[in-house]
Amino acid sequence: MNSSTQTNAIDFDSAKLQRLGFGQLQNAAQRPVDVAQLRHQLGLQLQTSLEPERILTIFFRGIQRMIPLTALSYEHRASDLHLKVGEGGHHRVSYSLSNEGEHLGELVFQRNQRFSEHELSQLESLLPCLLFPLRNALLYREATQSALRDPLTCTGNRIAMDQTLSREIEVAHRHKHPLSLLMLDIDHFKRVNDDYGHSTGDEVLKAVANSIKAQLRNIDMVFRFGGEEFLIVLSNTGREAAAMIGERLRLAASHLTYPMLDHPIELSVSLGCATLLPAESAESVLRRADSALYVAKRQGRNRLAMAG
Repeated sequence: MNSSTQTNAIDFDSAKLQRLGFGQLQNAAQRPVDVAQLRHQLGLQLQTSLEPERILTIFFRGIQRMIPLTALSYEHRASDLHLKVGEGGHHRVSYSLSNEGEHLGELVFQRNQRFSEHELSQLESLLPCLLFPLRNALLYREATQSALRDPLTCTGNRIAMDQTLSREIEVAHRHKHPLSLLMLDIDHFKRVNDDYGHSTGDEVLKAVANSIKAQLRNIDMVFRFGGEEFLIVLSNTGREAAAMIGERLRLAASHLTYPMLDHPIELSVSLGCATLLPAESAESVLRRADSALYVAKRQGRNRLAMAG
């Protein structure tokens, strides 16, 4: 069976919300009782969480009581949010959600049979139930992520680093997976601030952070450790693979240019690498990565040193 996609754009402005019964009571005679009951139930249930995945799961299970579906997927690119509930099907219908100009993401329903016009009408009458709970969840997610992000480099901050490192080390020990850390420091960064000013220094920090992120896998995480130092957490990565990634980061930094500046700057980075030992603590592996970094600096900078 060939796949087919039906795409729709739904802009829930105030007038439409009122027509659908979310700004004022709608005449119950104008809609099926079962749809009204489901809308009422979803309206209550969706208010119980601020987690997007939980909200979408509740919504998906609710709609399944009326319309056979095999999967729901959701994407909100601005917050890098990608979620899926259920298994895919051959036919899909997608909706671009927005409220008075505020984009709230892309929603896709899937199943193996084509959607009828009546079913699409039912779906669209239920979508407003999702609007405000989803918007609140996105705002909460943004606030939470902002609290864990370094505002200059958009990498994780120290709070996020501590939480992530604790979790990743626990998982590595429990499943006996390798875990490696790279401590990266921009060489002679103080000279940049002294010679060109702190605004130039900020641009250099952002450029280096972006260079680091561009070289990493999706599962790797980068945090601003402090000043011009960054910590990279490499999940499920052993000593040799971590050394290769570290060398790739070093080479990428050495080739960086700064087109936003009106004067050329040549910079390098030094790195220290440590791989988690059995039963080792976060403090210990961090200390070993930091010690390896200082070995790299003592040996002349612009190099990677491995912890013993």
